[in-house]
Amino acid sequence: MKITIACAQIQVEPGNPEANTKKALAYLEKARAQQADIVLFPELTIPGYLLGDLWEQNAFLRDCEAWGKELIAASKDLCIVFGNIALDPEKINEDGRIRKYNAAFVAQNGKLLHGGLPYPFISKTALPNYREFDDGRYFHSTTKLQLELPGTPSLKELLQPVAVTIRGQEVKLGIMLCEDGWTENYYYNIPQLLKQNGAQLLCNISCSPYTFHKNVKRHRIFAAQAKECGIPLVYCNSVGVQNSGKNIFTFDGCSTFYSADGQSRSDAPAFQETLLTAQFDPAARQLELNKAPEPEFSDAKEIYTALHYGASQFLKQIGLQKMTIGVSGGIDSAATAAFYVDILGADNVLLANIPSRYNSSVTKNLAQQMAQALGTRYVIIPIQEVVDKTIEQLGQTPIHNYATGEDSKLTITPFATENIQARDRGARVIAGLAASFGGGFSCNSNKAEMTVGYATFYGDIAGVLALLGDLWKHQVYALGHYLNEEVFHKEVIPEQIFTIKPSAELSEAQTVGNGGDPLVYPYHDFLFRSFIEDWYKTSPEDLLGWYLEGTLEEHLGCAPGLVKELFPTPQAFIADLERWWKNFCGLAVAKRIQAPPILTISKRAYGYDHREAQMKPFYSRKYQEMKAKALSGANS
Repeated sequence: MKITIACAQIQVEPGNPEANTKKALAYLEKARAQQADIVLFPELTIPGYLLGDLWEQNAFLRDCEAWGKELIAASKDLCIVFGNIALDPEKINEDGRIRKYNAAFVAQNGKLLHGGLPYPFISKTALPNYREFDDGRYFHSTTKLQLELPGTPSLKELLQPVAVTIRGQEVKLGIMLCEDGWTENYYYNIPQLLKQNGAQLLCNISCSPYTFHKNVKRHRIFAAQAKECGIPLVYCNSVGVQNSGKNIFTFDGCSTFYSADGQSRSDAPAFQETLLTAQFDPAARQLELNKAPEPEFSDAKEIYTALHYGASQFLKQIGLQKMTIGVSGGIDSAATAAFYVDILGADNVLLANIPSRYNSSVTKNLAQQMAQALGTRYVIIPIQEVVDKTIEQLGQTPIHNYATGEDSKLTITPFATENIQARDRGARVIAGLAASFGGGFSCNSNKAEMTVGYATFYGDIAGVLALLGDLWKHQVYALGHYLNEEVFHKEVIPEQIFTIKPSAELSEAQTVGNGGDPLVYPYHDFLFRSFIEDWYKTSPEDLLGWYLEGTLEEHLGCAPGLVKELFPTPQAFIADLERWWKNFCGLAVAKRIQAPPILTISKRAYGYDHREAQMKPFYSRKYQEMKAKALSGANS
């Protein structure tokens, strides 16, 4: 006998159990129409996942339980597997609050079915506590529960499959919750334990956020599990947008059926709600699949798709329908402007060019050309008069010292003058325009700039969302080309924007054709990436060691020969490294803490995905020794 398995890849709205339950009930009816026998929903279907300390509100928890009962009651004539919060009111967690489990519920004909726990649910065993995940703060795990139970049963005893009966035939489902399937980092292997206990089908219900190329790793891990266990595996993930406050995460779905050989699979489309079905033969432990063609995704297309979905969904969540963007004639503001026009429509986007005396006619003309090509609203608001008045007030107004009775005046440095311009653009003009136009205003900073604090407090690092905040400069350029070629099918971002040297245009030394940004992006993009995205946190010690042995470019992934071209001597390399490391560890941390939320696409985005304290830069003893040796050798 064959049974029909349905995977309901639905959009989960964080903190809205009513909407999520009604969505699940609607998909149940779709599954019934396709004569499904078993329907899987994502992890934490009812509440959502990234909720912060809303998990501490008892009224919310009780509401999730109540809505979960409605879904259980709807399981007539089929089996439902869904995620929800589970409570044990007789016990408390380490924080003194009611005991909570991130749980999977298996319901059939209005009743809950048991696995191996003394509860009518399956508890998540592996609680992730890295990157954006903080499960240990809120939930109790199976391994902790194990220690409390009489006789301390083994984990294998507790991880029992759930037996369901379909048309008189028993089928044993091995239920896992998301991280339970990511076996590489744990001493226990939950899929293997479930298989040893008689599971005929592995079911992983997940609420797994998207990161760049993550689906490649998912396929590798889950295909290997199915093959190693010799039984099929169903992976059911959610779509939607959830956030941790400082980071906006997209959930891409990509739900998948894997056959017992670990080769065949049938994929749900990314970032779309859908009902994916397959036929399962319990006796033969085989899934009948239509092997899906591999989607052809360039890196730029993948980034565009994630950003477009994430930004559009996030703006809907917070109720913003209009956006004001400061455009300089550079690639960051150009890509941001084109993106928001793509999402919101040209009539809902206001572009503002806000020049001082340092802004060139080249960049001003490019900004206007782009506005014309996009067909959007455009305004020019010069700021030099206001900047001059601010400098005059700050520099000429006496400051009285009540301790000495003396008056003094401040000297306004060129650096302070640069910041006054950036702050006037952001805090006064852009914020004021946005308030008048309606909606929000954009932060245009990219990840390289955020890494070293190449931004001004309450100036160009302000806004409601840092759309490009998790993209390196080379990724922004690639995104710009993609917007021209594949989205608008015309040159909305003028070609010259791609070729001029980036510049903040805040001083005579930073004008187009004269100086420009101090960052050499083909090198510094990759250097800065090593600061944050390498799993083991690359340090100056690592970087100097690779430089001295001649393998730095290989480790960073930048172009061969570039390091020698930029830094002909060890002194030059070390000076550049320490300059940017000091900036990375210094005031840039405070700027990142106060930056807008970042739309996350990488495996380490600034914000809650990359937790950092404000400290002095650290240089290891070995680094100091290598530095002294390198410099003494160069000077001898």
